[in-house]
Amino acid sequence: MKRRKLRKRAMYFLSTPFIILGLLLLILFALSDSTSKLIDSKKIPEEFIPIYKAAAEEYGIPWELLAAHHRVETKFSTMDPMISPVGAEGPMQFMPCTFVGWQHPTCNGLGTGEISEKEKVDPDVIAKYGGYGVDANGDGKADPFDVEDAIFSAANYLQSNGAAEGDLERAIFAYNRSDQYVSDILYYVEEYSKQEE
Repeated sequence: MKRRKLRKRAMYFLSTPFIILGLLLLILFALSDSTSKLIDSKKIPEEFIPIYKAAAEEYGIPWELLAAHHRVETKFSTMDPMISPVGAEGPMQFMPCTFVGWQHPTCNGLGTGEISEKEKVDPDVIAKYGGYGVDANGDGKADPFDVEDAIFSAANYLQSNGAAEGDLERAIFAYNRSDQYVSDILYYVEEYSKQEE
């Protein structure tokens, strides 16, 4: 009987440090995730801010919304390559059919289409098929991989889906049909808005 009690005590004392270590690791991971989120949210690369603000002014939407999309989509253009597994392209992750227009004869399904590289950047083709691509820098191309074109194109898309009327949630959900995505974007919009205060 005494041996059994001693074994139980020994097991208790031996397992307690592992339980405490496990709890500490869980707390550490939880804190580091939220801490890194807060740290990252405060680091908008300066070179992008004038582009966000110019696009926001032209399309009547908050510049912080564009910064938030850029942060969530490609961590401010630091992802390599800037093509998602489903085919979204560039700094703001446009599906080719959304950028060029869903009326393009090859567009269906998820929206990758079979759009040639020449058509993909041609403003006349984009206008013809009702796309959101914009030639923001005036070089004659609306390029989903050019950061300025991509940000203005995102502003165009978000404005067309309600952001200019203040319906940010609807616009964000149209950009990516996920409640978590909406929540993530709104989190960063709020963080970036605080920086202006």
